[in-house]
Amino acid sequence: MKVRKAVIPAAGLGTRMLPATKTVPKEMLPMVDKPVIQYIIEEAVASGIEDILIVTNRAKSAMDDYFDYYPELETRLNQAGKDKELAEVRQAADLANIFYVRQKETKGLGHAIWRAKRFVGDEPFAVLLGDDIMRAEKPVTKQLVEAAEKYDASAVGVQKVSTQAISRYSSVKVDALEERIYAVSDMNEKPKPEEMFSNFAILGRYVLTPEIFDILEQVKPGYGGEIQLTDGLKELCQKRRMVAVDFEGRRYDTGNLNGFLEATIDFALDHPGTGPWLKRFIQEKAARM
Repeated sequence: MKVRKAVIPAAGLGTRMLPATKTVPKEMLPMVDKPVIQYIIEEAVASGIEDILIVTNRAKSAMDDYFDYYPELETRLNQAGKDKELAEVRQAADLANIFYVRQKETKGLGHAIWRAKRFVGDEPFAVLLGDDIMRAEKPVTKQLVEAAEKYDASAVGVQKVSTQAISRYSSVKVDALEERIYAVSDMNEKPKPEEMFSNFAILGRYVLTPEIFDILEQVKPGYGGEIQLTDGLKELCQKRRMVAVDFEGRRYDTGNLNGFLEATIDFALDHPGTGPWLKRFIQEKAARM
C-alpha cells in the first residue's frame, strides 16, 4: 500500500480559543511566523503526501485564501526587492495540491472524515488533526505511514498518558508486535479510568484504509451526540488489521490556550529570528520575579 493522500479535519468552531476564534479560524492563528495549519501541512508533505483535503466550514475561507497566490502582494514585494518575503509567500501556496470540502453540519470528527470519501476513493490515506502540531526528528505521519505499509494495515498514533488524563482521549487495547508498534484489537472514546483498555491514547495522527467510509456511514451518534471516529475505528480494527505506533516526538494541542502558548514559545526559541532575543527576555523576566 502506498499513502499519497491526507485529510485534515478543520471544521471545528474553536470554542476552546474564544474570543480570538470568533472570526479567525483557530487553524489560522499565527504561531511565530506561520499559521498553525501550515506546520501540519508541512508535516504531511515531509511524509510523502502529495494531495491534501482540508475539511472546513463556511466561516473558514481564510485558509483557502492563504494557500493561494496573491498577485497584488507578490507584485509589490517584487517591486520593493523583498525577495525573501516573496519566496515565503509563494512557498505556502506551492506546498502541495490542496483541496477543500465543507462539513455543512457540525456532526463530529467521524462525519468530517466521511466527507472525504470521494477525494480518497479506494486508497489508504493519512489523517492529521488540525489542532495537533507534532515536533519529531522523523515526521510523526511518516512513522505511521511506514508502519501501515509494513503491516498492510491501518495505523493510529499513540503515546502513554496518565490514568487521570485518559478520559480526554481514546484508549486502545494493544498487544506488542515490535518495539513501539502494537496490534490493536479494541478501543473506546473518553473512557473512565475503570473502563480504559490501556494508558495508550490516540493522539491526532492516523493512516486509514478506505473501508472506514462504509463503516462511518452506518455509525450512530455516540459520545456527545456526534459521529465519533473512534466508534468507526473500533469496528475497523475488528474487521481489518490495525497497528498502534508509539510515535517518537512531542505533541502540542494548539486547540487550547495553554498548548498553543507552549508550542509558540518552543518554536520561537528555536527560530533563528526570535530565539536569541526570546531566551534573553525570559531569563531577564524570570530574574525579576
